[in-house]
Amino acid sequence: MIRKEILRWESLREYGSGALWLLPFMAANVAIVVGYLVSRVHAPRGSVLAVLAFQGTADDARTALLAIAGTVVTVIALVLGLSVVALQLSSTQFSPRLLRNFLRDRPNQLFLSIFMATFAYSAAGLYTVGVSAGGGRKDYPRVAVSGAIGLLFLTLAVVVVFADHLSHSIQIDAIMRRVERETLAVIRSAAHDIEDAAPKPPHWAIPVRARQSGYVQAAHPEALLPIAARLGVVVRLRRRVGEHVTAGSIIGWVWCRAEADPTPDRDQFERAIADAVLIGFERTRQQDVAIGIRQLVDVASKALSPAVNDPYTAVQAIDHLAVIFSEMGRQRLGTRVARSADGHVAVIVPSRRFGEYLATMCGLIRRYSSAEPTVALALLHLLDDAHQAVADAHQGLADGPERVDDIAEQARLILADAERAIVQAADLVDVHDAAYALLQNLQTPR
Repeated sequence: MIRKEILRWESLREYGSGALWLLPFMAANVAIVVGYLVSRVHAPRGSVLAVLAFQGTADDARTALLAIAGTVVTVIALVLGLSVVALQLSSTQFSPRLLRNFLRDRPNQLFLSIFMATFAYSAAGLYTVGVSAGGGRKDYPRVAVSGAIGLLFLTLAVVVVFADHLSHSIQIDAIMRRVERETLAVIRSAAHDIEDAAPKPPHWAIPVRARQSGYVQAAHPEALLPIAARLGVVVRLRRRVGEHVTAGSIIGWVWCRAEADPTPDRDQFERAIADAVLIGFERTRQQDVAIGIRQLVDVASKALSPAVNDPYTAVQAIDHLAVIFSEMGRQRLGTRVARSADGHVAVIVPSRRFGEYLATMCGLIRRYSSAEPTVALALLHLLDDAHQAVADAHQGLADGPERVDDIAEQARLILADAERAIVQAADLVDVHDAAYALLQNLQTPR
């Protein structure tokens, strides 16, 4: 049984991974504590620490700490400015849904943490040497001042590394590779309690209302199963992960096995669903495979817009989508069903099937690229890769033939749109050949 505290911790962890302030704030507090401990260290004369300790007066140390703190503030302003430019570029040129990727970028969070730690360490160190000329003590923590100088050199090195990381992170290849990698991780970590024929709500099912508006970020049927088993009822959610719900709308149903059985308490299940289904203001990758697909589709669609006219970037996005759909072709997809030990009680979470993912992806790109043969060829190659993956996993997939039919349908649509929009017959030759070869392979059992 998953307790409410675990689900809340999952939600906080997801928020923390995308919070740009969290690690820097923690680093600043740690730096103050470390500075206090180091300030208690005194270097005996003739020791190694005495060589490393700051050799100036208290006034010299105060000047050094003030200079370090001022320099780091300037560096932080520069870094934040460059980050804003990168975010703006990514949002306008690629997709606004990519902004969260930059906020979740761990190196950026670590770089800002080092800057904040250096500033907090140096500013707190002023209390040990005095804040005005002539006000410092004769005996001050020289080792701690040397630590501030060491953090300054570390900060300058990190600035160079940050510039290199930022210049690489805004490249379209790096952006799409990260989306691909994170989406594959979600696919591989998906639950395997899939059933093709999940129970439908009968006419006596009681609708359960949502208590807040937002996107379904994650659903945990195993958290609802104990209460469903105790009352002997079946629970089915209405919305899939990634879809939007509004407060007061139907989020699911609960029903007994027989119409004559006692009616379950609606409020009790509304509270239970509110605890087991995470709803937030934005979509996340906790369980949502479609958000990664959507990001790559956005990149391809924007590249194909008249304002950009960059079909090669669209082809690159399709190549990354091909990796994702090849992995999806090997996995079981569909409605999740958590059942009790006797199998009579179930909690049902609807989910997209392979054909739905495929139709959404191909449909959006196909309509924008119907007159561009290179993009049509890339889509056909994606379908061919997906077919090979489905064929390799055919023995373990109950919906294998259905997936083959979905791939064939998208191939025919791509070919039909290309024949309608491409004017020159010579440009259609390669598209015809690829489409006919794919359709022939789809009709040949493996």
